[in-house]
Amino acid sequence: MKIIQLTDTHLMPSGIVVNGVDPEKQLRAAAADILAKHADADLLVITGDLCNYGDPEAYEILRDVLAPMPFPVRLMLGNHDDRPNFVAVFADHPRDENGYVQSFIDTAFGRLLFLDSHEGGVIGGIYGEDRLAFLDAALDGAGDLPVTVFIHHPPMDCGIAHFNNIGMHDDGAIMKRLAAHPAGVRHIVFGHIHVPLAGTSAEGIAFSSGQACSHRFITDLDDPAPMWTGGNPCYRIIHLDAQGLRAYGAEAGETATARAPVCEGP
Repeated sequence: MKIIQLTDTHLMPSGIVVNGVDPEKQLRAAAADILAKHADADLLVITGDLCNYGDPEAYEILRDVLAPMPFPVRLMLGNHDDRPNFVAVFADHPRDENGYVQSFIDTAFGRLLFLDSHEGGVIGGIYGEDRLAFLDAALDGAGDLPVTVFIHHPPMDCGIAHFNNIGMHDDGAIMKRLAAHPAGVRHIVFGHIHVPLAGTSAEGIAFSSGQACSHRFITDLDDPAPMWTGGNPCYRIIHLDAQGLRAYGAEAGETATARAPVCEGP
């Protein structure tokens, strides 16, 4: 199974630049690259901060960008999003019984969980009892294969000073639920931090973030006020199959300098 992950697209009304980067231009370039190279994908997931201020016009741009995609799409909310404005444009997108943008997809390689950590007016993630009820039910029905989790806010400490106070505000509830799941957790995929990160939690659960498609941080783990920068639009190619899960970073617009030879081995 091939899954494309985009994250932190931070769309604004056309022509508006955010932290030195035009987010619409970035996303359209990434989308064109995905269509050209990965039209065979099974799923596209955008892990939150779809829009920078949740403007209705920005969600309309997102809908326009996604219209040509030949595969299913799962959209997730981040702290920069606006739930009512999102729902007004994407009225048919899956939501749970409480209106949170949460859902799951069952695959031959385990259940995919899409969790909603957005709370209006809060920069960090919120995941209270009403949302945990969805997670508990989804885990109960997940079968005997490991689940793969998609969420905007990392549900563990990411070790970056800028995010010390704006991580997941759930007292570890998500990780406790996941660690107790009998079939295990294959991977947690998230965004929010605007740098690539891969690790394993104290519970032994693998996790990783994709690089932001729009503006991103110059990586500085210790500075609580790091610098923004730009770069090529980024996305990830995630393969989920009998070998497990593998995630590959990709950039749109790279310049080729030479072709490597075929390596015959051994």
